[in-house]
Amino acid sequence: MLKLNRVHHIAIICADYQKSKHFYTEILGLNIVREVYREERQSYKLDLEVGNLYQIELFSFPEPPARPSRPEAVGLRHLAFEVDALDEAIAHLNNFAVETEPIRIDEFTGKRFTFFTDPDGLPLELYEK
Repeated sequence: MLKLNRVHHIAIICADYQKSKHFYTEILGLNIVREVYREERQSYKLDLEVGNLYQIELFSFPEPPARPSRPEAVGLRHLAFEVDALDEAIAHLNNFAVETEPIRIDEFTGKRFTFFTDPDGLPLELYEK
């Protein structure tokens, strides 16, 4: 049987590299592990650390096609981040003019959560610990 240890990384392709880099590092507060420009691909690759456990790879490519997310399409639905205090996290995002959806309650766990989007409209979730 195949044994998967953990999620190694999540890759995201963005439309505007500087805007997305600002969003993920300055607004979400992810730490930069490494940033490389790959001349042959005209592409940046930014490795971001999420809580010492996971890594997001942020890529830029010349003129990437848009990916539909609404209505919900087949494929990865969203990326969820766990937070200790949902209200504080929402206030932080709102201070940066990032809109969040109304808080919902997970019907199975009773935990609170909300959704917001990155600069490319990718759905992101905050899930309270």
